Amino acid sequence: MARTHEDPCHELRVTPLHPSRSPLFHINGTVRSLWLEDRQLNLRDDVPRPDPPPGEALVRVLKAGICNTDVELTRGYHPFTGIPGHEFVGVVEGGSALLGGRRVVGEINAVCGTCRACAAGRRTHCERRTVLGIVGRHGAFAEYLTLPVANLHLVPDSVSTEVAVFTEPLAAALEIQQQIAIGPGDRVLVVGDGKLGQLVAQTLALTGCGLRVVGRHDAKLGLLAARGIATTRDGNADRGAFDVAVECTGNPDGFSIAQRALRPRGTLVLKSTYAGALTVDASAVVVNELTLVGSRCGPFSPALELLATRRVAVEPLIHARYPLARAVAAFEHAQRAGVLKVLVEVSDQQVAAS
Repeated sequence: MARTHEDPCHELRVTPLHPSRSPLFHINGTVRSLWLEDRQLNLRDDVPRPDPPPGEALVRVLKAGICNTDVELTRGYHPFTGIPGHEFVGVVEGGSALLGGRRVVGEINAVCGTCRACAAGRRTHCERRTVLGIVGRHGAFAEYLTLPVANLHLVPDSVSTEVAVFTEPLAAALEIQQQIAIGPGDRVLVVGDGKLGQLVAQTLALTGCGLRVVGRHDAKLGLLAARGIATTRDGNADRGAFDVAVECTGNPDGFSIAQRALRPRGTLVLKSTYAGALTVDASAVVVNELTLVGSRCGPFSPALELLATRRVAVEPLIHARYPLARAVAAFEHAQRAGVLKVLVEVSDQQVAAS
């Protein structure tokens, strides 16, 4: 079976990035960074400190989260060379007088603003975009990063730095509701109880829909059950019983479960990317007139509001914390069976809430 992962903001086009060729990195001192090259992770102290170009801010990273895309990059899923990581909280230290000294999170797609996609309002599909830690841009497992000022969002005072790390994946979960209307009359199945499935389920539960989550791990399903969300073990989902199915596993078995669970003219949301070829029962898609919806990155402001109002719970998803000096060990921990979120504590400098 091909390797798969569940991250929704992944992009198939990857440009290897080296310090000597990067337009974002110039000699201005060096920073400690986690470096990925030839599928190997190494801690380096010789990566030049980033010098933000006009319109971008210099951000000192406080904490960063490991997601499945980061892990898959280490397995050769894409030929990325550079600093991975895209879930982060940091403090602005240059490039913006307004945000200076404030805690921020950042949207990961840096866009040109002038291509056809940008002009049409499809900015996350910018034809010349770079993506933090994934496509042509060094990421968050380093003491500093740069992003366009327009990408940055202030972290509310009531949200801890640790909780705010979940803004990016939570926004991705909320994107589903930007794409399709879901309400109390809808029967919705979430396939997958991992990090992404947990956040998708919590956000969908707020709609009042008839929600069920199918998964394979009792402990993970127990987190959802504790929040009053109905769960099912081992792929047992009633055939044709759901209006919407959200696939969060990134594997063919999960896709099959989601497809079978839909009623005719139901909607299948693909919240995961697939590393290899996926076998689809196309005849059933046609006969049942199913709608397939791909879903990637999402809105940061609603995600921050959910965290500030504590309408979702992310602290139970944190399984381990490592300093940047032990980031390689953090990646090893993140790949253990049953582990949810592993955080990397990049900076030991304290900062007041924004």
